[in-house]
Amino acid sequence: MDLITTGQAPTMTSLELVEFINSQRDENEAELRHDHFMAKVPKVIGEGAPKFRDTYVNGQNGQTYPCYRFPKREACLMAMSYSYELQAKVYDRMTALEAAAAPAFQIPTTLSGALMLAAQQAQQIEAQAAQLEAAAPAVQFVERFVEAKSSKCLSDVAKLLGWKPQAFIAKLNADTVIFKRGGSWLPFQAHIDAGRFSVKAGESSGHAYQQTRVEPAGITWLASRYPAPVKA
Repeated sequence: MDLITTGQAPTMTSLELVEFINSQRDENEAELRHDHFMAKVPKVIGEGAPKFRDTYVNGQNGQTYPCYRFPKREACLMAMSYSYELQAKVYDRMTALEAAAAPAFQIPTTLSGALMLAAQQAQQIEAQAAQLEAAAPAVQFVERFVEAKSSKCLSDVAKLLGWKPQAFIAKLNADTVIFKRGGSWLPFQAHIDAGRFSVKAGESSGHAYQQTRVEPAGITWLASRYPAPVKA
Protein backbone atom coordinates (compact mmCIF):
# COMPACT_ATOMS: atom_id res chain seq x y z
CA MET A 1 0.00 0.00 0.00
CA ASP A 2 1.83 3.14 -1.23
CA LEU A 3 0.67 6.41 0.26
CA ILE A 4 1.48 9.83 -1.12
CA THR A 5 2.56 12.77 0.98
CA THR A 6 2.02 16.47 0.40
CA GLY A 7 4.41 18.28 2.72
CA GLN A 8 4.10 16.33 5.95
CA ALA A 9 0.46 15.34 5.57
CA PRO A 10 -0.07 11.81 4.18
CA THR A 11 -2.91 11.14 1.77
CA MET A 12 -4.39 7.96 0.34
CA THR A 13 -6.30 7.66 -2.91
CA SER A 14 -9.51 5.69 -3.31
CA LEU A 15 -7.56 3.30 -5.56
CA GLU A 16 -5.05 2.62 -2.79
CA LEU A 17 -7.82 2.13 -0.24
CA VAL A 18 -9.63 -0.36 -2.48
CA GLU A 19 -6.38 -2.23 -3.08
CA PHE A 20 -5.73 -2.38 0.66
CA ILE A 21 -9.29 -3.49 1.50
CA ASN A 22 -9.06 -6.26 -1.10
CA SER A 23 -5.72 -7.38 0.34
CA GLN A 24 -7.47 -7.94 3.69
CA ARG A 25 -10.53 -9.82 2.39
CA ASP A 26 -11.19 -13.49 3.07
CA GLU A 27 -10.51 -16.02 0.33
CA ASN A 28 -14.21 -16.51 -0.46
CA GLU A 29 -15.14 -12.83 -0.08
CA ALA A 30 -16.03 -10.88 -3.24
CA GLU A 31 -13.45 -8.37 -4.42
CA LEU A 32 -14.38 -4.72 -3.87
CA ARG A 33 -14.70 -2.70 -7.08
CA HIS A 34 -13.39 0.85 -7.28
CA ASP A 35 -16.63 2.19 -8.80
CA HIS A 36 -18.62 0.71 -5.91
CA PHE A 37 -16.22 2.32 -3.43
CA MET A 38 -16.54 5.66 -5.26
CA ALA A 39 -20.34 5.47 -4.98
CA LYS A 40 -20.08 4.90 -1.23
CA VAL A 41 -17.88 7.95 -0.54
CA PRO A 42 -20.69 10.58 -0.50
CA LYS A 43 -22.73 8.35 1.81
CA VAL A 44 -19.91 8.20 4.38
CA ILE A 45 -18.15 11.56 3.96
CA GLY A 46 -21.31 13.48 3.07
CA GLU A 47 -21.36 17.02 1.72
CA GLY A 48 -17.61 17.43 2.15
CA ALA A 49 -16.82 14.62 -0.32
CA PRO A 50 -16.37 16.86 -3.43
CA LYS A 51 -13.34 18.64 -1.98
CA PHE A 52 -11.44 15.34 -1.95
CA ARG A 53 -12.04 14.63 -5.65
CA ASP A 54 -8.99 13.94 -7.77
CA THR A 55 -8.03 12.13 -10.97
CA TYR A 56 -5.58 9.47 -12.01
CA VAL A 57 -4.17 8.25 -15.32
CA ASN A 58 -4.77 4.60 -16.20
CA GLY A 59 -1.40 3.10 -17.06
CA GLN A 60 -2.92 0.70 -19.60
CA ASN A 61 -4.87 3.09 -21.83
CA GLY A 62 -3.55 6.50 -20.80
CA GLN A 63 -7.08 7.74 -20.02
CA THR A 64 -7.86 10.00 -17.06
CA TYR A 65 -10.46 8.82 -14.56
CA PRO A 66 -11.95 10.27 -11.36
CA CYS A 67 -10.88 9.15 -7.92
CA TYR A 68 -10.67 10.57 -4.41
CA ARG A 69 -7.61 11.57 -2.39
CA PHE A 70 -8.15 11.47 1.36
CA PRO A 71 -6.19 12.85 4.30
CA LYS A 72 -5.86 10.72 7.41
CA ARG A 73 -9.27 11.43 8.97
CA GLU A 74 -11.36 10.73 5.87
CA ALA A 75 -9.29 7.67 4.90
CA CYS A 76 -9.96 6.24 8.36
CA LEU A 77 -13.69 7.01 8.12
CA MET A 78 -13.91 5.19 4.79
CA ALA A 79 -11.99 2.19 6.14
CA MET A 80 -14.16 2.19 9.27
CA SER A 81 -17.31 1.99 7.11
CA TYR A 82 -16.12 -1.51 6.13
CA SER A 83 -14.74 -2.66 9.48
CA TYR A 84 -13.09 -1.36 12.61
CA GLU A 85 -10.07 -3.61 11.97
CA LEU A 86 -9.46 -1.96 8.58
CA GLN A 87 -9.77 1.47 10.15
CA ALA A 88 -7.16 0.61 12.76
CA LYS A 89 -4.71 -0.65 10.12
CA VAL A 90 -5.13 2.43 7.94
CA TYR A 91 -4.72 4.69 10.98
CA ASP A 92 -1.52 2.90 12.04
CA ARG A 93 -0.07 3.03 8.52
CA MET A 94 -0.72 6.73 8.06
CA THR A 95 0.59 7.52 11.53
CA ALA A 96 3.80 5.67 10.70
CA LEU A 97 4.11 7.67 7.48
CA GLU A 98 3.66 10.93 9.39
CA ALA A 99 6.50 9.95 11.68
CA ALA A 100 8.72 9.02 8.73
CA ALA A 101 8.06 12.38 7.09
CA ALA A 102 9.05 14.37 10.19
CA PRO A 103 12.30 16.35 9.76
CA ALA A 104 15.44 14.92 11.36
CA PHE A 105 16.45 16.47 14.67
CA GLN A 106 19.51 18.74 14.62
CA ILE A 107 21.36 19.66 17.81
CA PRO A 108 21.80 23.45 18.06
CA THR A 109 25.41 24.66 18.31
CA THR A 110 24.73 28.21 19.57
CA LEU A 111 22.85 29.69 22.51
CA SER A 112 20.44 31.54 20.22
CA GLY A 113 19.78 28.30 18.34
CA ALA A 114 19.09 26.46 21.60
CA LEU A 115 16.66 29.18 22.74
CA MET A 116 14.89 29.11 19.38
CA LEU A 117 14.61 25.31 19.53
CA ALA A 118 13.16 25.51 23.04
CA ALA A 119 10.57 28.03 21.86
CA GLN A 120 9.66 25.85 18.87
CA GLN A 121 9.30 22.77 21.06
CA ALA A 122 7.04 24.68 23.46
CA GLN A 123 4.85 25.73 20.53
CA GLN A 124 4.73 22.14 19.25
CA ILE A 125 3.73 20.84 22.68
CA GLU A 126 0.92 23.41 22.89
CA ALA A 127 -0.25 22.58 19.36
CA GLN A 128 -0.17 18.83 20.04
CA ALA A 129 -2.15 19.31 23.25
CA ALA A 130 -4.75 21.31 21.34
CA GLN A 131 -4.93 18.63 18.63
CA LEU A 132 -5.38 15.88 21.21
CA GLU A 133 -8.15 17.84 22.90
CA ALA A 134 -9.89 18.47 19.57
CA ALA A 135 -9.50 14.83 18.53
CA ALA A 136 -10.79 13.39 21.81
CA PRO A 137 -14.46 13.22 20.70
CA ALA A 138 -13.47 11.46 17.46
CA VAL A 139 -11.29 8.95 19.31
CA GLN A 140 -14.08 8.24 21.76
CA PHE A 141 -16.47 7.74 18.86
CA VAL A 142 -14.13 5.26 17.15
CA GLU A 143 -14.00 3.27 20.38
CA ARG A 144 -17.79 3.27 20.65
CA PHE A 145 -18.20 2.46 16.95
CA VAL A 146 -16.89 -1.04 17.65
CA GLU A 147 -20.35 -1.74 19.04
CA ALA A 148 -22.10 -0.19 16.02
CA LYS A 149 -21.85 -3.00 13.48
CA SER A 150 -25.63 -3.30 13.12
CA SER A 151 -28.45 -0.77 12.79
CA LYS A 152 -29.56 1.13 15.87
CA CYS A 153 -32.57 3.18 16.88
CA LEU A 154 -32.33 6.98 17.06
CA SER A 155 -32.15 7.04 20.86
CA ASP A 156 -29.25 4.58 20.95
CA VAL A 157 -27.36 6.55 18.31
CA ALA A 158 -27.91 9.75 20.30
CA LYS A 159 -26.35 8.13 23.38
CA LEU A 160 -23.53 6.70 21.25
CA LEU A 161 -22.65 10.19 20.02
CA GLY A 162 -23.01 11.86 23.42
CA TRP A 163 -26.38 13.55 22.89
CA LYS A 164 -29.56 13.52 24.93
CA PRO A 165 -32.07 11.63 22.75
CA GLN A 166 -34.75 14.36 22.71
CA ALA A 167 -32.23 17.08 21.82
CA PHE A 168 -30.67 14.91 19.12
CA ILE A 169 -34.02 14.09 17.51
CA ALA A 170 -35.03 17.77 17.63
CA LYS A 171 -31.77 18.72 15.91
CA LEU A 172 -32.23 16.14 13.15
CA ASN A 173 -35.78 17.36 12.65
CA ALA A 174 -34.62 21.00 12.42
CA ASP A 175 -31.98 19.98 9.85
CA THR A 176 -34.62 18.12 7.76
CA VAL A 177 -32.98 14.74 8.31
CA ILE A 178 -36.11 13.25 9.88
CA PHE A 179 -39.79 14.21 10.15
CA LYS A 180 -42.72 13.10 12.28
CA ARG A 181 -45.60 11.07 10.88
CA GLY A 182 -48.22 9.99 13.35
CA GLY A 183 -46.24 8.99 16.42
CA SER A 184 -43.06 7.99 14.58
CA TRP A 185 -39.93 9.85 13.53
CA LEU A 186 -39.04 8.86 9.97
CA PRO A 187 -36.08 9.74 7.72
CA PHE A 188 -36.47 11.67 4.50
CA GLN A 189 -36.27 9.44 1.44
CA ALA A 190 -32.94 10.89 0.28
CA HIS A 191 -31.25 9.56 3.42
CA ILE A 192 -32.85 6.15 2.95
CA ASP A 193 -31.61 6.08 -0.65
CA ALA A 194 -28.13 7.01 0.58
CA GLY A 195 -28.09 3.94 2.84
CA ARG A 196 -27.95 5.93 6.08
CA PHE A 197 -31.37 4.96 7.43
CA SER A 198 -33.94 2.24 7.06
CA VAL A 199 -37.52 1.93 8.31
CA LYS A 200 -38.74 -1.18 10.08
CA ALA A 201 -42.46 -1.88 9.88
CA GLY A 202 -44.32 -4.27 12.15
CA GLU A 203 -47.36 -4.90 14.27
CA SER A 204 -47.76 -4.96 18.03
CA SER A 205 -51.01 -5.70 19.89
CA GLY A 206 -52.94 -5.28 16.68
CA HIS A 207 -51.41 -1.89 15.88
CA ALA A 208 -49.05 -1.26 12.98
CA TYR A 209 -45.87 0.67 13.71
CA GLN A 210 -42.82 2.06 11.95
CA GLN A 211 -39.39 2.49 13.50
CA THR A 212 -36.42 4.33 12.07
CA ARG A 213 -33.14 2.40 12.15
CA VAL A 214 -29.77 4.05 11.63
CA GLU A 215 -27.40 1.93 9.54
CA PRO A 216 -23.62 1.80 10.26
CA ALA A 217 -22.93 4.19 7.34
CA GLY A 218 -25.54 6.54 8.83
CA ILE A 219 -23.87 6.42 12.24
CA THR A 220 -20.57 7.43 10.66
CA TRP A 221 -22.33 10.17 8.69
CA LEU A 222 -24.11 11.53 11.78
CA ALA A 223 -20.94 11.41 13.87
CA SER A 224 -19.08 13.60 11.37
CA ARG A 225 -21.85 16.25 11.50
CA TYR A 226 -23.18 16.12 15.02
CA PRO A 227 -20.35 16.05 17.57
CA ALA A 228 -21.41 15.85 21.20
CA PRO A 229 -22.66 19.21 22.49
CA VAL A 230 -20.24 21.13 24.68
CA LYS A 231 -21.30 20.84 28.28
CA ALA A 232 -21.81 24.12 30.10
